[in-house]
Amino acid sequence: MSNGSKPKCVVLLSGGLDSATCLAIAKSVGFEPCALTVLYGQRHRIEVEAAKRVAAAFGVQDHRFVSVGLSQIGGSALTSDIDVPKDRDNESMTAEIPVTYVPARNTVMLAIALGYAEVTGAEDIFVGVNAVDYSGYPDCRPEYIQAFEKLAALATKAGVEGRPMRIHAPLIQLTKAEIIERGLELGVDYGLTHSCYDPDPDGSPCLRCDSCLIRTKAFESLGLRDPVIREP
Repeated sequence: MSNGSKPKCVVLLSGGLDSATCLAIAKSVGFEPCALTVLYGQRHRIEVEAAKRVAAAFGVQDHRFVSVGLSQIGGSALTSDIDVPKDRDNESMTAEIPVTYVPARNTVMLAIALGYAEVTGAEDIFVGVNAVDYSGYPDCRPEYIQAFEKLAALATKAGVEGRPMRIHAPLIQLTKAEIIERGLELGVDYGLTHSCYDPDPDGSPCLRCDSCLIRTKAFESLGLRDPVIREP
């Protein structure tokens, strides 16, 4: 527990649209969030800066940054010199697991979150994975989250002592548009976030990668303009 009346939780915060919404949800249901941003060897640090902005906007007091060199094993367009797919239609996006999948990323991040939670006394972890409007990543499915929660009960001191960690994935069955609607209700400023896989040198989104296309389409379906898109 925190010094006040609110229980602590750990929120995996990448700086993207989903994790920002997840942070807002954690606060809205009464938790004091501790944010965890993992520097996993991604090709740019723009999303890390976005995570800092989002955490500050929500008044997060404890924001940790942990480095893990997944770029040392590569295998992904986000961690090695592999071209990011562009201009794909929905059928192409969902035909197979794309090269933007980072091997073991969510498993590594959740494992670090487990350790962070134990140290802070938190019994709840929030992660913004989504199994509806996503690019086919195997570690974004409900069965993966359920399996990891079982692992957490076995792999931690807290679990052995009868205080198993709860893994919350509140966005997992929502469409991207539904996620945005929920976030706007909770005061998320999506202009602070970053979702692009292959941004321009100035940080502007490419508007052509899978992540950009899914995000832009979701805002448009709500009759809104994505606030990260600069006026022409």
